[in-house]
Amino acid sequence: MKYFSRALAALPALLLAACASVPTPAPAPAPAGAERAPHIDRSYTSENQDSRALYIVLHYTVLDWEKSLKVLTTGGKVSSHYLVRDNPAISYLLVDENRRSWHAGASFWGGATNLNSSSIGIEIVNPGYVDGPAGRVYAPFPQAQIDEVIALVRDIQKRHGVRPERIIGHADIAPGRKQDPGPNFPWKQLADAGLIPWPDAAQVTLKTLEHEVAPRDVAWLQERLARIGYNVSRSGEMDTLTKEVISTFQMKYRPRDIAGLPDAETAALIEVASTPGGMPVRGASETETRPYTSRW
Repeated sequence: MKYFSRALAALPALLLAACASVPTPAPAPAPAGAERAPHIDRSYTSENQDSRALYIVLHYTVLDWEKSLKVLTTGGKVSSHYLVRDNPAISYLLVDENRRSWHAGASFWGGATNLNSSSIGIEIVNPGYVDGPAGRVYAPFPQAQIDEVIALVRDIQKRHGVRPERIIGHADIAPGRKQDPGPNFPWKQLADAGLIPWPDAAQVTLKTLEHEVAPRDVAWLQERLARIGYNVSRSGEMDTLTKEVISTFQMKYRPRDIAGLPDAETAALIEVASTPGGMPVRGASETETRPYTSRW
């Protein structure tokens, strides 16, 4: 009886082993003239994979809610995965995350091009800017809308494992051609929420003093901006593209003055942003802190 009980106890395992060893049956032949469907066995999963969504790109719409929705959902040849309304602050899914939306256009970041194919685009309802006698004036973002953007970015980042240094603006990947989300977008709030890296303040203060005493030349600035990820000229001259890239950098990290001039504070920010250890992520451990450079 004891041996019989042991045999009964082992029977489920034996049955499972027998089932596992049975080969997947071949598909039945398709009827004459019919297309054969693929026979897909999903028993195995490779460890060597990640999400197709490697970047999150933030935009503003330069339109009100109604016009933004119409342009992004009809025949305007432009779209985004999400549209974040201003009032009320709600996120609308317009394109499935597994599909490509048409939001980035001609784009470059850290050696990668055609970012439509590898990013999730978020459009934020905002009128953009107006040019007047006092110069260009950018519209503010309601705090409730920013809170919604932060929540949405955090959700996408967690699900797709997007690295903090790959959460960027449209201007970053198309400097000069695009300005969004503009200097009024509070990137520092995303940094404080632990979503993106931010220049270490103590290092910036020290480096600003160094650059006031010994300014670097344009070639140095261009090389450092290229390390960060920007598609910048390597001419050694303060050409139009270099000025546009510097202005874009200032929009994010020093928005009070975005003239594109390489003053000591801007040069210090560029140096810290392109130096390993200079761009910690708030809340990250020592091993998780990464510099914001183009090799990722």
